[in-house]
Amino acid sequence: MIISRTPFRISFFGGGTDYPAWYRVHGGSVLATTINKYCYIMCRYLPPFFEHRIRIVYSRIEDCQTIQEIKHPAVREVLSHLNITRGIEIHHDGDLPARSGIGSSSAFTVGLLNAMYALKGIMPNKQQLARESIYIEQDRLKETVGSQDQVLAAYGGFAQIIFSQNEEIVVRPITLSRERIQDLSSRLMLFFTGINRTASNIADTYVKDVASKEQQMRAISDMVTEGISILNDGEDLDRFGKLLHEAWKAKRSLSPSVSNPQVEEIYQQALTAGAIGGKLIGAGGGGFMLLFVPPQHQSKVRDRLGRLLNVPFKFDFTGSQIIFCESEDDYSAEERTRDGQTLEPFKEFRQRG
Repeated sequence: MIISRTPFRISFFGGGTDYPAWYRVHGGSVLATTINKYCYIMCRYLPPFFEHRIRIVYSRIEDCQTIQEIKHPAVREVLSHLNITRGIEIHHDGDLPARSGIGSSSAFTVGLLNAMYALKGIMPNKQQLARESIYIEQDRLKETVGSQDQVLAAYGGFAQIIFSQNEEIVVRPITLSRERIQDLSSRLMLFFTGINRTASNIADTYVKDVASKEQQMRAISDMVTEGISILNDGEDLDRFGKLLHEAWKAKRSLSPSVSNPQVEEIYQQALTAGAIGGKLIGAGGGGFMLLFVPPQHQSKVRDRLGRLLNVPFKFDFTGSQIIFCESEDDYSAEERTRDGQTLEPFKEFRQRG
């Protein structure tokens, strides 16, 4: 049995420039961090006592005989990509809800890849996890998604991610003192708006016509450099909050679908109560709202938004990890030579540590 743990993320600046339609022409850059809220994937080879060969447990339960029957698109494509031939059981749990802007879909894909590789006795590096997850979501599933979520889920940490026109991806960790990181995180508040949406549907409204929005996109990209400069100069962090406000205005200009009256009401109430800036996390439309609030105003903001769930969090620096690994029981020779192959999934894993 294998259990993987993969962090969700919050993005600060540069979101949108991580879509291939943009960075393959102009390059892109984002500033974001993973947080201590996670996607958990448990998987094991299925014992030979069940009528089904594949069981997947998430918000629904699927019992299948073949990979092609699987309805969950990411599971189907990951198992096909890795050429899984044995019976398999997969369970998913998450600390935060799906379709809420915190990169849950990519965390699931990265975590599932990591877990399935471990089950096969292989230890992929972070770059491989990120690259293959991008390939599965963008090329196999044909989803309108960017590339930051997969990289952040795989690597973890507070980082600038640079996307080159030649598709090279560079992860540049933000190196700040512990005190500066604490000062920043102590001013960030995360609220769940209660609005679920599908990120690719929101992104479709502006990504396919992104060339016509060059001015806004360049402004969004420039905010990454400005945000890093604010963090590095050791001065007033309120400027970071004000920049978040400018980033939200720029993001809203990309498409009417990015925001809505309910979101605008929440944001204005937060500003009135003392927030300096903020934005919806992810593509927009709903999900989680990140607010920059000086500590002395946080109780007032929490009271004003009392109907919304406030989610405390800390920055995560681990990325996707295998947190549990236990060798399977030794079943019959027939089961261990299914499809004509000798199956020793943990041999290489033990040899490699």
